[in-house]
Amino acid sequence: MRNRWLAENRTQVSILFVLFVLLLLFMVSSPKTFLSGDIYAAFMSTIPFSMIMALSLTLVVICGEMDLSFPSIMGFCGYVFTQVFHATGSVAIALLVCILVGLIGGYLNGFLIVRFRLPSLVVTIGTQFFWAGLTQVLCQGLGRTLVPTKESPLYYLLVGRVFGKVPVQMFWAIVIAFFLWLVLNRHRFGAHIYYTGDNEASARVMGINVDRVKIIVFTQMGGFAAFAGVLASLEVLYFWPTLGQGYLLKTIAAVFLGGTPVEGGVGTIFGTFIGAIIIGILEAGIIAMGLSGFWTQLVYGLIIVISITIHSVLRRRVA
Repeated sequence: MRNRWLAENRTQVSILFVLFVLLLLFMVSSPKTFLSGDIYAAFMSTIPFSMIMALSLTLVVICGEMDLSFPSIMGFCGYVFTQVFHATGSVAIALLVCILVGLIGGYLNGFLIVRFRLPSLVVTIGTQFFWAGLTQVLCQGLGRTLVPTKESPLYYLLVGRVFGKVPVQMFWAIVIAFFLWLVLNRHRFGAHIYYTGDNEASARVMGINVDRVKIIVFTQMGGFAAFAGVLASLEVLYFWPTLGQGYLLKTIAAVFLGGTPVEGGVGTIFGTFIGAIIIGILEAGIIAMGLSGFWTQLVYGLIIVISITIHSVLRRRVA
């Protein structure tokens, strides 16, 4: 029974093993940093932003598609949130409008891809430039403070600290991970996502509305990117025009590192969750070991390539 469970979950087990090995390595090489609770509080305050988008992107990739526009949607929605808040004084209204705009941005991606049968990679490259450019045109490269949001109870519900130390955004990431896990593993729509990514033609023959599935997964990607943008802005109490920049490769890396292949049809929320943690702790661990930040991308590349190779070998053995 145990051997069967390991065979069915070897991808998740392998990525969890990678995380434990890395943590052990960092603890041994820099115990003052990695045996202190402060570093983990810092991780929980920053990792959730890319983690939320990686979890959402997992559904898109399992569906056999790709979205490169989410960092720009994140930045534009951060701008929308800031403007609406300063116009209304309400964090709740600003949050609702922001997420609505994000859902519209994601829906636009799905609509263009489905309606005109365009490659998702090309479409989302275009919309990435569009949303990023629109943000810069509207804000003219100027940021804006969000300090007044601290007067709202919603601020503490979104990015406050539990017991004064544990960032609330980590709880949001866990809740979203559990919700998306339920969708993928306990709901019929999750099965439709897997079937669509595995073989779109067969999915259509089975009666699955493939176009609707794709539109929904792109729409939710936009919504979660908007939510991540709000959390990231509130965490620093400031909207930066560059919000979203730097998240693209890390987010995609977390998805692939977690065992979701680019060809789709396979993938797990748990794998992406652990993959996001690994990507999030790497840079701090490398610097804490005494290496310069220049090593970061090199190590990123090595770990990702090795992990993807392991996942591929394991999948072939199962097949």
